[in-house]
Amino acid sequence: MNPATGKYIIIIGIGIVAIGLVIYFFHDKMHWIGRLPGDICIKKENFKFYFPITTMLLLSLVISILLRIFRGI
Repeated sequence: MNPATGKYIIIIGIGIVAIGLVIYFFHDKMHWIGRLPGDICIKKENFKFYFPITTMLLLSLVISILLRIFRGI
């Protein structure tokens, strides 16, 4: 392993902790995540199917933008 690998692992760990803190402190304000227009939810008597396609697209867009920003540094 080279030193750059350790650096990336530390950065990923800090990112995970930051996401955890945001979810912990602001979970009551993020109820809209997973309930966007375009998210597919089918509920029947003994069956529930949930496919959050719009939420996944939005999350993918945000991650792509962040990666482009940080890759330029």
